[in-house]
Amino acid sequence: MGVTRIWQKFYKTLASIKTGVILLIIVVILSAIGTFVLQRPTAEPGQLERAYTPSTLKILDGIGLTDVFHTWYFLTLLALVSLSIIFVSIDRFPNAWRFYARPYRRTEPHFRAVLPQHTEIPIRTASEGLEAAERAFRKTGLKAERIVDHDEVSLYSERNRFAVMAVYIIHASLLLIFFGGIIDGLFGYRGYMAIDEGSSNNVIDQRVGEREIKKTLPFSIRCDAAGQENYQENGRDTGMPKKYWSKLTIVDNGQDVKKKEIVVNDPLVYRGIRFFQSSMGSSGKLLAAEVVVSSATGMQQRFVVQPNVPVQIAPDTTVKLSRFVPDFYVQDNEVFTKSETPNNPAIQLTVSKAGQEHPVWLFLAMRDSTADERTGLVFAVTRARLANFTGLQVSFEPGHYLVWAGCLLMMAGLIVAFYLIHMRFWAVAVHSDEKGLVLWVGGACNKNKERFEERFKELVEAIQKELRIRESEPQLGNKTEETESARETTAVGV
Repeated sequence: MGVTRIWQKFYKTLASIKTGVILLIIVVILSAIGTFVLQRPTAEPGQLERAYTPSTLKILDGIGLTDVFHTWYFLTLLALVSLSIIFVSIDRFPNAWRFYARPYRRTEPHFRAVLPQHTEIPIRTASEGLEAAERAFRKTGLKAERIVDHDEVSLYSERNRFAVMAVYIIHASLLLIFFGGIIDGLFGYRGYMAIDEGSSNNVIDQRVGEREIKKTLPFSIRCDAAGQENYQENGRDTGMPKKYWSKLTIVDNGQDVKKKEIVVNDPLVYRGIRFFQSSMGSSGKLLAAEVVVSSATGMQQRFVVQPNVPVQIAPDTTVKLSRFVPDFYVQDNEVFTKSETPNNPAIQLTVSKAGQEHPVWLFLAMRDSTADERTGLVFAVTRARLANFTGLQVSFEPGHYLVWAGCLLMMAGLIVAFYLIHMRFWAVAVHSDEKGLVLWVGGACNKNKERFEERFKELVEAIQKELRIRESEPQLGNKTEETESARETTAVGV
């Protein structure tokens, strides 16, 4: 089998509407699966592990259903559906364009005989009938065109001819949507990023199957502040979160280039990358602590310490916050961190007195205060402010503009396809064996037959009304009328 025959077989297969429909159904089924099954690019860390058992998650990862929109088979299906739409359009467009560019304006006898929607109205003269029809066309909002062919004069009018191209508008919209999906699948990505207040980050955590991938951005995100707004009841804070917010700053080449306070569904966008508010919580990082220091002499002083910032409490004494351990344990007389969750916090202060430094540990969950025998001071922490962290969903979708354009174009195509009717109307004076000289009026439509029949009936009634008005006008005489009628009937070729 030659290359030409293989190409022809491939072309004919994809140019089949049946093939296109089958491929489209498969794409819809996979998209539905991707909607119901949690997707790794949009899930928070650990969410899939909590939702599915290890064996189920291994199967879902193995066949790609946890990231279905980036799998090779989904992108291949999108490409095949796109090719099918292109081939179907190429195969059928010439006939559609011929019908659009050269509409059937003149009626032949065989066409008049088989057209379902038509009527015959008796007239006295051909010119009188055509003039009455022309006025009726105009009054019903139709622009009539006089068609002259071999001394036969007829009227033709149509509405919404471009409605025949609605299917190609929808085809173009589907291509835009699929091309956008292919571009997103090949070049787009999603991931998760957590940033503590006052810190910066430029690394995204991505999950591809069972693997975790780190992706570095060409710029950094700094979280200046993060928090939550709670619901109020009778002026009191209920503790139920109303919204999360984060004040973010883009740092590019060492410069602050963009700032924005984001909330859910109001992302920060930079270089086409979107940063969505996903979660918020306590980071286990201490921003500041309020400390009360007292001595045996009755001195008492309250001050606020921040990490590595000395505070002078006496001419020869300073205190600074050296270390914070959110969840501590002691081993070999050393303090270690068990986790970043502030379940069992400990604060280390460094007291400098007379040139000597003395470490002081405050174990907040064990006792209210700690006495330092070397300095004769007693320290107690009355309040501590932990830094919040903001959890950001990060997405880069370079094809989303094509998807949105495709959706808008599809909306326009569906409006044209469902609400605009291509209607055609003809009127010509002919001789009938039963009725004599009549005005043959016909019409055709491509859909919504009931609405078209109403419009056709309105046109026929308008023509009959115009003819009655003409008949009520004074006539010049029967002989003159008969002569004129015979001459005009001959002129139109009846």
